[in-house]
Amino acid sequence: QVQLVESGGGLVQAGGSLRLSCAASGRTFGSYFMGWFRQAPGKEREFVAAINRSYGNTYYADSVKGRFTISRDNAKNTVYLQMNSLTPEDTAVYYCAGGSMPRPKDLRGDYWGQGTQVTVSS
Repeated sequence: QVQLVESGGGLVQAGGSLRLSCAASGRTFGSYFMGWFRQAPGKEREFVAAINRSYGNTYYADSVKGRFTISRDNAKNTVYLQMNSLTPEDTAVYYCAGGSMPRPKDLRGDYWGQGTQVTVSS
């Protein structure tokens, strides 16, 4: 079993930055990809970013490319999402996930965190 715990969410003004963290524990070796999804009120959950835990390849949704950066520290079993130039449209609950990715940006989450709220004020 794998447990994922997110942290780092909060309230920030437009143009500001936040860094989310996702700490994994348990049998993480099966989670070849780690990534982030988000869900805004009244909207479907959407893919944000993913990273290959072994090789470090990264994948981004078009809406965040150039503003968000995903990274990992395998020694700490932690994945990060650095979010810059935030806009109110980035307001959502952000979820960490681990699993497989049969196609680019098609992350299939076998394990999920509880979510962390990110609110961007205008």
